[in-house]
Amino acid sequence: MRSGAAWLASATPETVEEFLSGLSDNALLSLPWMFEFWALPHQVPPEGMWKTWVILGGRGAGKTRAGAEWVRSQVEGAGPLDEGAARRVALVGETVDQVREVMIFGDSGIMACSPPDRRPEWQATRRRLVWPNGAEARVFSAHEPESLRGPQFDAAWVDELAKWKRAADTWDQLQFGLRLGAHPRQVVTTTPRNVAVLKAILKNPSTVITHAPTEANRAYLAASFLEEVRARYGGTRLGAQELDGMLVEDLEGAFWTAALLEAARVEEVPPLDRIVVAVDPPVTGKAGSDACGIVVAGAVTKGAPKDWRAYVLEDASVTGASPNQWARAAVEAFHRHGADRLVAEVNQGGELVREVIHQEDPLLPVRLVHASRGKAVRAEPVAALYEQERVAHVRGLLPLEDQMAQMTRAGFQGRGSPDRMDALVWAIHELMIEPAAAFRDPRVRTL
Repeated sequence: MRSGAAWLASATPETVEEFLSGLSDNALLSLPWMFEFWALPHQVPPEGMWKTWVILGGRGAGKTRAGAEWVRSQVEGAGPLDEGAARRVALVGETVDQVREVMIFGDSGIMACSPPDRRPEWQATRRRLVWPNGAEARVFSAHEPESLRGPQFDAAWVDELAKWKRAADTWDQLQFGLRLGAHPRQVVTTTPRNVAVLKAILKNPSTVITHAPTEANRAYLAASFLEEVRARYGGTRLGAQELDGMLVEDLEGAFWTAALLEAARVEEVPPLDRIVVAVDPPVTGKAGSDACGIVVAGAVTKGAPKDWRAYVLEDASVTGASPNQWARAAVEAFHRHGADRLVAEVNQGGELVREVIHQEDPLLPVRLVHASRGKAVRAEPVAALYEQERVAHVRGLLPLEDQMAQMTRAGFQGRGSPDRMDALVWAIHELMIEPAAAFRDPRVRTL
């Protein structure tokens, strides 16, 4: 199905002129606010008696605009003071600030989409929007699911549900309150993630789904943005999720599941006793070659090994870099974090790896390690530490986590080499596994 805008964009200048000149003054003034004319196919509500409409899309695919326009379509009547289909709406986001800044006042939010004579009033102290016809929308945070206990609604808009920490509890409380009117409905706009609550919603018979990749909304996105993210993430699990809007589920036998990685997320890092930079150099250093995996991690190692905990601080990996370039990136990461040691795998390059690093900093403490076992064998004890909740991640490590999610007992299932994951494994071995083995028996070395 083509939108009116798509037809207009492909029409000849004469056809456009004829169309616009045939509109009355009122129709011409109303045209910018007629979303059904401009909407993309995935932004149009499906037909039928559905209860939940899930809009799955990549970053920038137009999900927020679709949600805001759907709320408008529910609360607005034929005239500014006429009642619409819904009178009590819940707006639910990860935080109150995100509801206000994205869903209400964002560039594609409710206020930006509403014509002047139907624009609602924002009552900040009561956290609600009030339309000229008396309809109301109340704001709720997914951090406070209990705040949904009591209020009742005939419509709801839920944004980015897949990243909520308390998604299941918040969703359940919303369902109990969605009980007004003849047919209460809700819209979920989200980039998909492999979380149980979203998968359950998608399997519900009363759910309908529309889907679009980031490119579907390319007319409103910078061309340089699309080129950059496609070049970096195209063909990866992360790209399938964040750009194509596809639900990427756990691989069979994966060492790191989505739930395990999500559970490892932390907002703050305590003072660390030791920090290392681990490097997995590429075979070559030219465009199209594997990345140079560079991962920074630290650990708290006071007490017995059972009390130790590691923190992954940065993925500083570089792609298509020459030996001098990746060595410079590793050395910069070392100094940026005040690291104690740089650990570098030398299966590819031998002593030349140490030499190229010391060209950048002759005094840098470097330890060369050699992989005598396969990647899966080395990764398994590191994954076990995650299962014990003894390794944590700061935010911003998605490319690394994408590789980790593709490492299975049968080997790496992704494209190319798991360079970032390899560097992570070396870092955790250096910080946790080897010292713990030496703690038990100084004669033991694990690598």
